[in-house]
This record gives sequence, structure tokens and C-alpha cells, in this order.
Amino acid sequence: MAMFESLSKRLEGVFTNLSGKGKLTEADVNEAMREVRLALLEADVSLKVVRQFVERVREKAIGADVLGSFSPAQQVLAIVNEELIEMLG
Repeated sequence: MAMFESLSKRLEGVFTNLSGKGKLTEADVNEAMREVRLALLEADVSLKVVRQFVERVREKAIGADVLGSFSPAQQVLAIVNEELIEMLG
């Protein structure tokens, strides 16, 4: 249970940092994905799975049009959530 709490807190921190930004740059997305990658690896997720996950999120996040009702940070969070669901089946 502690592993999930730690992972949850790390991911929450990533998205808290993103939410302070009005517009996300590619560098912002890359930094967020670096933190997500580290959080997943610390939670003992396979390196191969982490690389695939981060790459899919990065591809979707960098090229995504932000929906009017979402902030850029919320858009990235939605993409991460979608990919986590896909990864976990």
C-alpha cells in the first residue's frame, strides 16, 4: 500500500507543478514526463513499460490541441490517466 501512496504523491506533485503554468511548452511536458518516469520506476514498474508509457503520453501531449474547458495541465493529466487505464487494461 505504501508503494501506491508514494506513487500517488509523486504524480500529484508533477501535476501540481504543471497546473501553475498558463501554457505548457515542450520543455514543461518533457520535465513532467521525466518525473512520471522516475515515479513509475521507483514503484518497480518495468523499464520497458515505463518507456512505452512515457513516449505515448509525450506524443499525445505535445501535439494535442487543448480543449476549451481544460487547462494545459488538465489536458496532460487526462492523457496520463487515459494511458494508465490503457496500460493496466
